[in-house]
Amino acid sequence: MTPAEKNKALVREMFEKAFSAGDLGFLDAVIAPNYVDHNPVPDQAPGAAGVKARFAGLRAAFPDLRFVLEEVLAEEERVAARSYWTGTHRAVFLGIAPTGRRIVVPAMDFYRFEGGRIVEHWANVDEFGMLSQLGDLG
Repeated sequence: MTPAEKNKALVREMFEKAFSAGDLGFLDAVIAPNYVDHNPVPDQAPGAAGVKARFAGLRAAFPDLRFVLEEVLAEEERVAARSYWTGTHRAVFLGIAPTGRRIVVPAMDFYRFEGGRIVEHWANVDEFGMLSQLGDLG
């Protein structure tokens, strides 16, 4: 298996184990200590701890959270993933009281690997669409 194929497989495993199944401890093995998130949420801590807190908060608001990978491409140390996540809004999220609405949020993520671990991440998430589905557009 080439390094690009290994990185691609690791992204798939991360989406399945950590993001969908909620095994956030898995992120400790995937995210490098010098990890940089280029699209952090406000006050996100650095490294794996910040990513784990981000997804713990998302899972608290959407307990049935599931991520679906639609496409994963890899070239050398970079992996691109096109996905969407679904969940039912059951707790306060971004200051929005629970609505009970089920939402679908498309996203694109880009990862850069070094030594088999993620060192950088960029994301493009349809946040406007998410807020629209929650009924909170100001």
